[in-house]
Amino acid sequence: MIILTIGDVVGTPGCEYLRKRLPTIKKQYGVDFCIANGENSAAGNGITPQSADSLFECGVDLITTGNHVYRRREIYERLDTCRDIIRPANYYAGNPGNGFAVADMGSVKIGVINLAGNAFMDGDNPFICVDKCLEEIKDCRIKLVDFHAEATGEKRALGFYLDGRVSAVFGTHTHVQTADEQILPEGTGYITDLGMTGTVQSVLGVTPQIIINKLKTNMPSRFDNNEGECMLNGCLFEIDRQSGKTVSIQRINIRG
Repeated sequence: MIILTIGDVVGTPGCEYLRKRLPTIKKQYGVDFCIANGENSAAGNGITPQSADSLFECGVDLITTGNHVYRRREIYERLDTCRDIIRPANYYAGNPGNGFAVADMGSVKIGVINLAGNAFMDGDNPFICVDKCLEEIKDCRIKLVDFHAEATGEKRALGFYLDGRVSAVFGTHTHVQTADEQILPEGTGYITDLGMTGTVQSVLGVTPQIIINKLKTNMPSRFDNNEGECMLNGCLFEIDRQSGKTVSIQRINIRG
């Protein structure tokens, strides 16, 4: 089974570029299931029902999120009613949304867990939380984890912690793609960060001068998404349907 995971989709430019490129990519690689992180898919930041629908219309099957999931109040009801949009499982239980989802593909079930890191973020311990989540999706042969985290070491540690227990662990949040895709010793596919889908000449998808001014003055700034050439970052995991282990992994970085 071919699973395509797409790095943080940033703003209107990212959504529009995904719409142009994703159908071709899915056909080219024979993608069976597609996951995208959509926590910044709305203009500015956050996720709205409109930006979520845009991702689904592109061909995304499931949307993961992260620390910006609650930026826009209009998404709260959707988080509670749509099983195909998930938020970090280690956020407080009473918060809107669910931390994992199960997709029934007929011959196999795919369980997806969303977690947030502890470094520079709020939430319960992701290592303890993921053990509880794995109990909830124990009937799924294929198990995937989007670890939305800042610290490289924390991501690597979780990858090894889950090696052999899940099919793949892929990091999101930094918007900078890492070149460390690998299959860990016990068969879990891993990459520290998928990168982002958005404008190339930007600071993580945002107009550079806005970020420069914010860093120089420490004053709050309204983020606008920069225009121009876009890229799509992500990773393809080929997973054996019987064992649930990753048999091949390919990082993708498409521009223009």
